Amino acid sequence: QVQLVESGGGLVQAGASLRLSCAASGGTFRSKDMGWFRQAPGKEREFVAAINWSGGVTNYTDSVKGRFTISRDNAKNTVYLQMNVLKPEDTAVYYCAASSVGSATPQKSYYPYWGQGTQVTVSS
Repeated sequence: QVQLVESGGGLVQAGASLRLSCAASGGTFRSKDMGWFRQAPGKEREFVAAINWSGGVTNYTDSVKGRFTISRDNAKNTVYLQMNVLKPEDTAVYYCAASSVGSATPQKSYYPYWGQGTQVTVSS
């Protein structure tokens, strides 16, 4: 019942910035925790960042702390991931996910709703 659509990915050089967006529909967006996950070729999907329903609690994986910022605009039913100082190791398909349980949890098993993903490629 909840649909998530990511956008904003692309091909950039190391050091550049990208802003990903995730538009939600079919549910009560403001009541859901939101997360970003990524999956690189040959690797399992990993946690990147999460934000609670109000935006007051955020969580980041260590490798992106200080570079990435997650935010949300409940009036627009949209969550964002601002990615700065991108590195080749950030290359992956980035997925938006939603959950009604937890407080910015990094556990992907708590996110039953997923978007289709958007490709981020960072060249050196």
